[in-house]
Amino acid sequence: MPNATVQTKIDPITLEVIRHGIISICDQIDANMTRTAFSPYIYEYKDYAVGFVSATGDLLAQSTGGMPVFVADSVGAAVKDGLEVYGRENLHKGDVIVCNHAAIQGQHLNNTVMYTPVLAGEKGDELIGFFAVNCHWIDIGGSAIGSVSYSSTDIFMEGLQLRSIKMWSKGEPIEEVYRIIENNTRFPLELMGDIEAQLGGCFLGRDLTQDMANKYSPAVFLGTLDVILDQCEAATREKIRAIPDGVYQHEAFLDNDGVRDEKIPIRVKVIVAGDEMTIDYSEMSPQVRGCVNSGFFGGGRTCARVGFKYLIATDEPANEGTFRPLKMILPEGTLISAEATAAMGLYSIPFPTVIDCFIKALEPALPQRVTGAHFGTFSSLSFGGRRVDTGAYFKANDSGHGGWGACATHDGAGPFRTMAHGDTRLIPIELQESMYPFRVEEFRLRQDSGGAGQWRGGLGFDKQYVLLAPCELWANFDRIGCPPWGVQNAKAGKSGQVLVLKNGQQEPELLYKTENCPVAAGDRVRMSTGGGGGYGDPRKRPTDLVAKDVIRGFVSIASARDDYGVIIDSTGGAKRE
Repeated sequence: MPNATVQTKIDPITLEVIRHGIISICDQIDANMTRTAFSPYIYEYKDYAVGFVSATGDLLAQSTGGMPVFVADSVGAAVKDGLEVYGRENLHKGDVIVCNHAAIQGQHLNNTVMYTPVLAGEKGDELIGFFAVNCHWIDIGGSAIGSVSYSSTDIFMEGLQLRSIKMWSKGEPIEEVYRIIENNTRFPLELMGDIEAQLGGCFLGRDLTQDMANKYSPAVFLGTLDVILDQCEAATREKIRAIPDGVYQHEAFLDNDGVRDEKIPIRVKVIVAGDEMTIDYSEMSPQVRGCVNSGFFGGGRTCARVGFKYLIATDEPANEGTFRPLKMILPEGTLISAEATAAMGLYSIPFPTVIDCFIKALEPALPQRVTGAHFGTFSSLSFGGRRVDTGAYFKANDSGHGGWGACATHDGAGPFRTMAHGDTRLIPIELQESMYPFRVEEFRLRQDSGGAGQWRGGLGFDKQYVLLAPCELWANFDRIGCPPWGVQNAKAGKSGQVLVLKNGQQEPELLYKTENCPVAAGDRVRMSTGGGGGYGDPRKRPTDLVAKDVIRGFVSIASARDDYGVIIDSTGGAKRE
């Protein structure tokens, strides 16, 4: 950071005001994005994140509800590339840069970082950092509606790449760049509206951060941030020191890459030595032909940071100080450090499993802190095509939230999105039905989906649609062969699935990965999401908790008997076998 060598005495009140103030600014911009965006992917699902990074691209603060996979490293990576492309001397007040380039971001091309310099000081010319918003652009060209094709085999099939391009220069928009983007999307109204929300967030975040820096002086502001990073580092190192030194590992697998029907091994090794932790991906699967690859920064480093933050640095804010004790061994050309030309449309598919493996690996060292695996898959379902009345494109993306793993003190949570997705939300059914040609006729928790244990895994859900017009179906479910495992002798949760019942037929078709599947008016589609793994021996679960689960419909009478050894009689009474 600039001014890192300036010795400025920071009083504790100022320290706390700036510590919480900079995060509060990010949260304010997060809320503004929700209020001003045009597409439900942003204003409902919240597929974006807000961050403030240093003048050298190091993460200093992020919004508390933002997508972890965005701010964990992709924001800083974009800024560092912009500095390399333009040079610090060519980034001016009022410049706005965008980047989604696979070689830099290492994620699908929809994820586009937009950022602007923050300048402070008496003359307003001291660069103190960059304010950034990483936002999922709903369509940026490519072979499929929404730019994500399960059958893509290279990045060039997935849309428009923008490597550190200025959209604004010295306070003026560059119309040619706007025209390029507008003419490379199927949803120009929604996308250009989201871009304006993203732009407004960058500008307001810039101004608020500049005001705070000028209030205390840039030297005090930057000095305080240095102190905060050092404090976070010290706290994290202390937590690592409490873990026994050793080498811990776990292995799982994905079903396939959507192109080849071959299992994809996920191998994670964790090395604890003193106050440092190293994530070793040396035995990770090589990159694959399908689109489930990701790059070094947007893939392997992101997974390492999200898992580390979840299990080790739970109480510390996400910033570079928190992650200083975390090291990584990641060779080039793996599933999560793929070449820039690899297909990345579904880049985040492996992430939940990589994170689950990191947690499971540490079970021998942290038996009281680890959790059962969560449902561990993207679980996406989409309907798309052209509207019957106008011929315009539409794409209804629905996310399959599922159950998280149980821990040593309570049942698993859920249904939520994966650990890689953070606080992304379900789009309300009323909104879906008003915008898209289907009706939701059932939506409930999925009985018996959580893994049995002394503490039960979280539940997935069942959601059934009836189509009102012909369209095409996309579905993506994984971890069927490797369901969410339990820990400490608990049982696994159920995997997810999609059923399609054609109008007039009795036998449903079972789907896991598909695209462009035609469905007609009157057809029904049922999405069932997975549950989380349990914690501890199911036979140690108190009888009254099993009975309560049965009454609530979380657990069936058969599961209570077979998994927990509890007999529920006709009056609702419960007893152990």
